[in-house]
Amino acid sequence: MKAVTGVFVSQTDAQRALEQLRALHLPEDRFTILTPGNAAAQNTAPAVAAEQPGMGKAIGALVGTAAGFSVGPLLIAVLIPGVGPITALGLLGGAIAAAAGASVGAIAGAKIENNLTDGLPEDELFVYEDALRKGRSVVIAMAEDENEAARFRELLNTEGAEAVDAAREQWWIGLRSAEKEHYSTHERKFEDDEKFYRIGFEAALHSRMRCKEYDQVMGEMNAKIEELEQQHPGTEVGEAFRRGYERGRDHYQQLCNESKAA
Repeated sequence: MKAVTGVFVSQTDAQRALEQLRALHLPEDRFTILTPGNAAAQNTAPAVAAEQPGMGKAIGALVGTAAGFSVGPLLIAVLIPGVGPITALGLLGGAIAAAAGASVGAIAGAKIENNLTDGLPEDELFVYEDALRKGRSVVIAMAEDENEAARFRELLNTEGAEAVDAAREQWWIGLRSAEKEHYSTHERKFEDDEKFYRIGFEAALHSRMRCKEYDQVMGEMNAKIEELEQQHPGTEVGEAFRRGYERGRDHYQQLCNESKAA
């Protein structure tokens, strides 16, 4: 499976894109919408009581259709660390929320859960989260092959989506000036090291690395540095990567602290 993602400024446009995906008769667990805020809390339907292994404690899995949502029978209201409350549609939405660190229960059995997490772009989750913090909506569809992925991308683009790669670049542009100023205190040129610094920064935001000190994940990070050194022979990689990782870790922790204080 391959995830195809669109970021929407307008929730109405995101909803329309989701309806177009539904019109393709995709299984319910292959598409979702993530929206900022707890729209599902407006619903009066009862919370699901059952809880399945691997999904954690239920925070707000709700059955029914919340205000503003005309598709799908399952909405999950969760708190994502560093983001705050969001509403996710369906089983795929629950799996993504769980991968981002939310405690989500009452969604799916182990077999379905494993199927859903296959192909989830965990290295893109921070881009989704940044979009949600900015009040945008995220639509995700899981494609079986590249032909289907191309079809989904065209559909999302037609409905006004920004591609996830473009959203990732906007995310970095928003951080770059502060990171350049910080890096200049180390007496190295940021422009020379930016590529590897950014890779390290993003590595710290991967769902499996979050809030971990560098020495806690040293084996995996050193393997990444070795891979980069092979791709860029003769280039100093390690120092910039490590400093980027440390800043990325601190950045995520600050976001978590801010969301708790809000």
